[in-house]
Amino acid sequence: MLNHEVQLDRVFQALADPTRRAMVERLTRGPASVSELAKPLPMSLPAVVQHLQVLEAAGLVLSEKVGRVRTCRIEAAALRAAEGWIAAQRTPWEHRLDRLDDILAEHSEDKDQP
Repeated sequence: MLNHEVQLDRVFQALADPTRRAMVERLTRGPASVSELAKPLPMSLPAVVQHLQVLEAAGLVLSEKVGRVRTCRIEAAALRAAEGWIAAQRTPWEHRLDRLDDILAEHSEDKDQP
């Protein structure tokens, strides 16, 4: 598997979890400390840190520690890579769905004929 494919797999795996999606969504509005990210979540701080580690491993989040505060920010390049993959898949699927519409329309017309 190519390195790009492995990274894309990690992005989608990280985004499969609703807690991590919520964190990414929050970070799209700007940087936040770990405690700010943890505040609305019904879990312990260590659990939040584990989720952040998955996001960092996927390249979705970067963090920096200044003093006692760890601040996280979104890494847009990883999101753009996922968006690009989805966009590339959209065209073939739209063609398949258009072809299915044609087949169903032909089938419907055949049923209507005596």
